[in-house]
Amino acid sequence: MDAPPGSPTSTPVTVLVADDHAVVRRGVRAYLESLDDVEIVGEAGDGQEVLDRLGAMSVHRALPDVVLIDLVMPRLDGATTTALIVERFPGVRVVVLTGFGERERVHGALGSGASGYLLKDAGPGEVAAAVRAAARGEVFLDPRVARQLTREMVSPASGLGALTLRERDVLMLVAQGRSNQEIADQLLISERTARKHVGNVLRKLQLSSRTQAALVAVREGLVPPQGRPVGDDG
Repeated sequence: MDAPPGSPTSTPVTVLVADDHAVVRRGVRAYLESLDDVEIVGEAGDGQEVLDRLGAMSVHRALPDVVLIDLVMPRLDGATTTALIVERFPGVRVVVLTGFGERERVHGALGSGASGYLLKDAGPGEVAAAVRAAARGEVFLDPRVARQLTREMVSPASGLGALTLRERDVLMLVAQGRSNQEIADQLLISERTARKHVGNVLRKLQLSSRTQAALVAVREGLVPPQGRPVGDDG
């Protein structure tokens, strides 16, 4: 039988904290380090640094159990970084801690594979609970986020509102005439994943071609009405 969290014989949950504000990292670290069952194994100031650190840790087979990450960071944002963590380091769980509660950001984070979503005004206890839940393979949502998602189940989004942040990025790149491979290169994902995102965009918008998708993006003001020809590479 496993020891209860916080007991001397339990294995600590290892956490890497990522936020571009040092004061936030220090605050989160200070609290989590006060817990017997949590161990901070590193910090990062942006998404690329997160991936670099995880890459180095994986060489020594010392990947953290959880990455606690902000959504808005330089170089690579949290949603993009989350998707890459899930793709490259599938054993690592991601908990998003951000100051944004908009539906788009919730879907962007969860759609990228996050195991938890917290707003930055969450209490220390909630942060600890989210980290522990993620380490157990569970999903933890801020209660306000959970209520928001529940409302959407009753009244689901349609049109552009149905797209995740990543899918909106893909739609804009499609409208710029980018091929699946170019989309993959731009977003640092595989060509197969890019093709899947394009398919999801067309399905959600109930469209049959990339040209139609481009016209929607222009009509909705996501891109200006000019650019490269739009191909139909699937």
